[in-house]
Amino acid sequence: MARVKRGNVARKRRKKILKLAKGYRAGHSKLFRTANQVVMKALCNAYRDRRRRKRDFRRLWIARINAAARQYGMSYSQLMGALKKADIQLNRKMLAQLAVLDAPAFATVIQTARAL
Repeated sequence: MARVKRGNVARKRRKKILKLAKGYRAGHSKLFRTANQVVMKALCNAYRDRRRRKRDFRRLWIARINAAARQYGMSYSQLMGALKKADIQLNRKMLAQLAVLDAPAFATVIQTARAL
């Protein structure tokens, strides 16, 4: 049986990894073994952090809403309960945007939620 040299397959695999490692410093972008290690770690971190980003932003929005709501004498949980009772369907991202960029509109939302 003839031997299999794997020339094209191996080269393609290595080039793919080295292409992903472009921009890394020293041997991390030049040597296949180390490049493979750092690329695998980077891909794992990227996968994890795409999910973590969603959590981080939600925490940020909640902190901003809480800070703004306390200026009007309400806690975050009281505000969210009042909004739910008043059937005001604004998500946390929009509430945080209002709190930061448009304080009068946020005050209106709070007054509307309080009224009911």
